[in-house]
Amino acid sequence: MGLFSPGFPGSMEITWTTFNETEESTVEYGLWGGRLFELTAKGKATLFVDGGSEGRKMYIHRVTLTDLRPASAYVYHCGSEAGWSDVFSFTALNESTSWSPRFAIYGDMGNENPQSLARLQKETQVGMYDVILHVGDFAYDMHEDNGRIGDEFMRQIQSIAAYVPYMTCPGNHEAEYNFSNYRNRFSMPGQTESLWYSWNVGSAHIISLSTEIYFFLDYGVDLIFKQYEWLKKDLEEANKPENRAERPWIITMGHRPMYCSNNDKDDCTQFESYVSTVSKFSYQLMRRLFPGVDLELWAHEHTYERLWPVYGYKVFNGSIEQPYVNPKAPVHIITGSAGCRENHDTFVPNPRDWSAFRSTDYGYTRMQVHNTSHLYLEQVSDDQVSREGSPQFYNYEVDGLLQSLTDM
Repeated sequence: MGLFSPGFPGSMEITWTTFNETEESTVEYGLWGGRLFELTAKGKATLFVDGGSEGRKMYIHRVTLTDLRPASAYVYHCGSEAGWSDVFSFTALNESTSWSPRFAIYGDMGNENPQSLARLQKETQVGMYDVILHVGDFAYDMHEDNGRIGDEFMRQIQSIAAYVPYMTCPGNHEAEYNFSNYRNRFSMPGQTESLWYSWNVGSAHIISLSTEIYFFLDYGVDLIFKQYEWLKKDLEEANKPENRAERPWIITMGHRPMYCSNNDKDDCTQFESYVSTVSKFSYQLMRRLFPGVDLELWAHEHTYERLWPVYGYKVFNGSIEQPYVNPKAPVHIITGSAGCRENHDTFVPNPRDWSAFRSTDYGYTRMQVHNTSHLYLEQVSDDQVSREGSPQFYNYEVDGLLQSLTDM
């Protein structure tokens, strides 16, 4: 069960899986406090055959709810006369550009050693977040055991994804069978099978990219050019003066970072990383034509790292006293330490001067887009919480920063 934003106002898409074919895909829902299930929406199911040796079949149901009342709470269940789910709730996204949405952000979370999962479940259910951004690498791995690991992972995140939109991008661990488990299990905006897309929330325009198209070339080099052309058009639209006035924050998310100071010999540890080299047209496009990309979110490294504003391996701080106020380059955040069977990564002893803060603790990132001029980020250390073992340390922050809107 998962909620996803289809990318257009007043809507929410609900996705779930059954192992038997049903005649209908139905969601019954209603306003919180109103008559239960007074509204009905129908969708359709598509057959997904896992690429493993058993060829397991499952039916992915998708139903889009429309004409939702902004910022209003709804209760719902889904299924058909063959059977119904538990009752869940969600709050329709606020459509105002003056709204201050709250996010939890992380990547690289598996169903084995999901260190941060319990706290994310609780914090979601008590209403701390409006949106989840999962920046690639799920389950470890969704295709394993003929897709059963994917089934188990989706059940684990249901206690998050059934309550707030769970927005994703593909990572390297989703590559098996041409990313088929990822493309079928998640429902992102647009017509690219969730590989890349953009959407608006509050005063932010969020762009999700696939870094994996640069590494899995057997699945088609044409995807590189398709994503580039799509990105060019998307940024042109987002940077029209009337659109930038409404949504001045431009935020990107992609799995493999351009820069990092880990010592595991991953791509981002190289001075000229493959992501920044092969995708240079895309990123030069962002910088050269549309220099207002403010924040870039990454994962892949099982650590947390905050960079100074950087472009081309050079630091462009706003000032010595206020480096994140009106910087001349995007801020990069790597948040891939939610917890998985591969445990932590480590760092090189002496990072380059663009690295501002590093932590090997398990954890996840919180972000709030306060308004058109201020955005707040903090990293929560799950390790610190666990070590202290006391409720007063529940919201332990290992890193926090306040960034003012880039003005270039």
